[in-house]
Amino acid sequence: MEETSGQTGAEALLEGMARAGIDYLFANAGTDFPPIIEALAHLDPATIPVPVTVPHETAAVAMAHGAYLVSGRAQAAMVHVNVGLANAVMGVINCASDNIPLLMMSGRTPITERGRKGARMTPIQYGQEMFDQSSLVRDVVKYTYEMRYPEQGGSLVARAMSIANSEPKGPVYLSLPKEPLSDVVPEPLRLQSVPPPPATAAQPDPAAIAQTARWLEEATHPVVICQRGDVDGRLSSVLSDFAATHGIAVYEPFSLRNVLSSDDPSLQGYGPTGTKDADLILVIDSDTPWIEATGAPGAEARVVHIGPDPHFGRMPVRGFKTDLAIASDPVAAINALHKEAHVGSGAAARLAANTKAGRLRRETARATAAKGALSPMTAEWISHCVSEIMDTDAVAFSELGLLPGFLNLQGPNRFFSNVHAGGLGWAMPAALGAQLMRPGKLTIACMGDGSYMFANPVACHQIAEAHQLPILTIIKNNAMWNAVRRSVVNSYPDGSASKANAVPLTSLEPLPDFAAVAAASRAHAERIEDGLDLPAALVRAIDVIRKEKRQVLLDLRTVVSDMH
Repeated sequence: MEETSGQTGAEALLEGMARAGIDYLFANAGTDFPPIIEALAHLDPATIPVPVTVPHETAAVAMAHGAYLVSGRAQAAMVHVNVGLANAVMGVINCASDNIPLLMMSGRTPITERGRKGARMTPIQYGQEMFDQSSLVRDVVKYTYEMRYPEQGGSLVARAMSIANSEPKGPVYLSLPKEPLSDVVPEPLRLQSVPPPPATAAQPDPAAIAQTARWLEEATHPVVICQRGDVDGRLSSVLSDFAATHGIAVYEPFSLRNVLSSDDPSLQGYGPTGTKDADLILVIDSDTPWIEATGAPGAEARVVHIGPDPHFGRMPVRGFKTDLAIASDPVAAINALHKEAHVGSGAAARLAANTKAGRLRRETARATAAKGALSPMTAEWISHCVSEIMDTDAVAFSELGLLPGFLNLQGPNRFFSNVHAGGLGWAMPAALGAQLMRPGKLTIACMGDGSYMFANPVACHQIAEAHQLPILTIIKNNAMWNAVRRSVVNSYPDGSASKANAVPLTSLEPLPDFAAVAAASRAHAERIEDGLDLPAALVRAIDVIRKEKRQVLLDLRTVVSDMH
């Protein structure tokens, strides 16, 4: 590309990202990228995000997702025109489901055929053009726009990121034709757009808090259902104090990010059982607090939903019982409720009962896990053993892998589970993004064998080696789509498929040699058949990660379970 005099649209865009607080640009490049690549080479690295080459689009988006979860800092991803965006859409859906702020960008085929810098030069630039490329993601992002002029680069990023970081947070999208990226910004229009701050968090309505406080004072069996907290862990502390003071049982069903530590006296586990016998249910930022068909609360229970968007407007169908919906930052709402509500006479007895039940739950889990050191081993045993090697800084990303009830989580945001959107292949690249933000700290990705294949493992292992990201990857290998098999058995318990020797469309045999896939990128890789061998294998894995700064993969032969 010939040298350009003056600031280009691509340069304005990149510098705008840095001003918006974006640290990394996760990119999978194509023929639309020359102005971006030239700008990366030309500009002072201190004034732009660090470019990260990612050889698959879904990995790029998942890395940005994982990076945000451990840092609270939104990142950017850019892919190649419509085909790259098509591969990235699943990751954008996951971000939308988990309210992850992300600057998603893709190049757009040049609009012009001649006469302008950046005009079409290859046949694919005809074949890849769409009438509405943004339609690929419009349904799941908060904001979309197509760049028209080079001087818009910084201002578009500023606006997009202010929207992305405002509650409820979520991804935004910019379409970037090659011409405005290549064009020079007119000198009078060279402005450094300062990003507006995100909108302030919603504060709870005092009347709604007062009503909820009266209901809490009247309740004999109050519970909290909470699937996730803030990435800074503020909710964990205030919820722990609030629940203990008022004797409230806390459940984290269908957990996305653990909120309370495993030994918190109020925590009653991760199963969808919190509605049973409850007369007051506080649902905190939970899109699916229970399953209507099997766990709906009783008719007399009062239900209060609290969150930035307590009705989850992005969901077309969501009919959970709601007596009161409080739009608020959850931390502000719980603090206000804690201050407003008087402590009832039964609070101390409920706390004692919750503490005893929690202790029994943990003891039972340890005993159950110990029985799983078999050949093949159980997921309960795997979870327990992984928990034993997690220090106070370790985090685990799980995708049909670890069971939170069998982990000893020493604080909030130590366990991240795949989001309810169901876009598989997330955990491993999300862990890579987290490791990038936390060098020197242990990051674990544990997933089923099918999820590992969905992660494009050749690409992920290459990323780990190229960017020196020594994560621990654990595969729970039962050689099948067990979630599909369980769904079939539950739907047709007496059906022909359930009685068959092999349920159709569920087997993954013959499996690839996963250890060989990892070893191709110089990973330390082992296959473990016997559960008794797992603790020593994990010790070896940590030793390799700490001393050699090298990624590790453990392929664990796992029993087929009807529970998970």
